[in-house]
Amino acid sequence: RSSAKLVVPLGCLVSRLKHTLPDLPYDYAALEPHINAEIMQLHHSKHHAAYVNNLNVAEEKYKEALAKGDVTAQVSLQPALKFNGGGHINHTIFWTNLSPNGGGEPKGELMEAIKRDFGSFANFKEKLTALSVGVQGSGWGWLGYNKEQGRLQIAACANQDPLQGTTGLIPLLGIDVWEHAYYLQYKNVRPDYLKAIWNVINWENVSSRYAACKK
Repeated sequence: RSSAKLVVPLGCLVSRLKHTLPDLPYDYAALEPHINAEIMQLHHSKHHAAYVNNLNVAEEKYKEALAKGDVTAQVSLQPALKFNGGGHINHTIFWTNLSPNGGGEPKGELMEAIKRDFGSFANFKEKLTALSVGVQGSGWGWLGYNKEQGRLQIAACANQDPLQGTTGLIPLLGIDVWEHAYYLQYKNVRPDYLKAIWNVINWENVSSRYAACKK
């Protein structure tokens, strides 16, 4: 009898569980001159918002397909779930990875791990920048944590593929290299955007993510 009582409230909870666009922890103009306000506004309020909306639509359709036992429909919805779900996951991390008070170098355990796994901070920065510059078309450059091996790794992901869902690495720092992240300011010169973005990297956030995933 007690388990039967749980069915209705849980069902209601699931039906109301919609993804929402997270607020930025700073103003659109806060990252200038490195990333201008127009880019941030479009990137957050248009691009990220579209991923959220489309993810909610895809999940609703998937829920209907599950209820009907329609496996064909479930399979056909996988690309939309991956693309929009990844877009939402990636950007939610990205906004917190940036800060108007960012830049410089990390401290503490994260810095020690970077030195251990990449030789030096300068070497790590050079490798992640080169990897991100080299992404063909649209995608992301990432610093992730390999929990099995207990070490940091860099990786590139195409389109909006989420790092953990596609590589198993826990995301610490993501660099968006889709053109919408930089084109209005840096045109087609991706290396200039990547040079600038290091000035607003929020190392406190990256360090917190590193500490959390080691627990």
